[in-house]
Amino acid sequence: MRLLMVEDEKYMAEAVAQVLKKNNYTVDLAYNGEDGLDCGLSGIYDIIILDIMLPKMDGINILKELRKNGIETPVILLTARGEIEDKVRGLDSGADDYLAKPFHIDELLARLRALGRRKAKSLINDGILSYGDIKLNLHTLQLECGSKEAVLTLKESQLLELLIKRNGIIVSKDNIIEKLWGYDTDAEENRVEIYISLLRKKLAQLDSRVYIQTIRGAGYVLKTAKDGQ
Repeated sequence: MRLLMVEDEKYMAEAVAQVLKKNNYTVDLAYNGEDGLDCGLSGIYDIIILDIMLPKMDGINILKELRKNGIETPVILLTARGEIEDKVRGLDSGADDYLAKPFHIDELLARLRALGRRKAKSLINDGILSYGDIKLNLHTLQLECGSKEAVLTLKESQLLELLIKRNGIIVSKDNIIEKLWGYDTDAEENRVEIYISLLRKKLAQLDSRVYIQTIRGAGYVLKTAKDGQ
C-alpha cells in the first residue's frame, strides 16, 4: 500500500515514515502544501496523511482541491489536540478520519488498517466502473460495451481505471508511469504509448463511443464521442 504523508515537521515525518516502512507500507513525504497537492493529484496513493498547518498551502485547502479534482483517496487529517473546529472543517471538506497531534504510532497504524479494510470492501461491493457506454469489472478485468466484451490485461485495466477515475482530467505520461509501475521504475514513455494503443484497439473492437484523446505535450484524457461524430 502506497501512502503520502504531508507534514512540515521533517524530523517527525521521517521518523513516522520509517516505522510505516517497517510495517510494509511504501511512503512518500512532502514538506509543504504545494508539493503535497501536486503529489496527491497524481492519484497514485492508497491513503494520504495530511497535516492541517502547512507552509504555502494549508491542509484544508489541499483537501478541497483534491476532492474538486475527483481524487477520492482516503485522507487522515492531522489536527492540533482539542481543535474541534479543525476536525469539523476537515470532515466537512472530505476527510475520512482525523488524528490529534501528538499521536501514538500504534493508533495511526490502526487507523490505516481500518481505512485499508474500508477501501477494500468498497472495491468488492462496487467493483464495476462505468464511463459512457463501457463497464470495467475490476475483479475479472472484463470490459463490456452493450453485448460485446473483451478481457484486458492487468496493465490495460489499471490504465483504463486511472483514466475513468480522473473523469475528464488530463493524465500525464509521468502520472501513468508512477501509477502503473511506481516511482522507482525504469519504464520509459514509449511503454505508456504501447498500452494506450492496445487499449484503443480494444475499445474499437467493442464499437465503443468512448475514446482516448491525446493532448499534445500534456497527456491523455478519456472522452465519449457525441452523436454524429
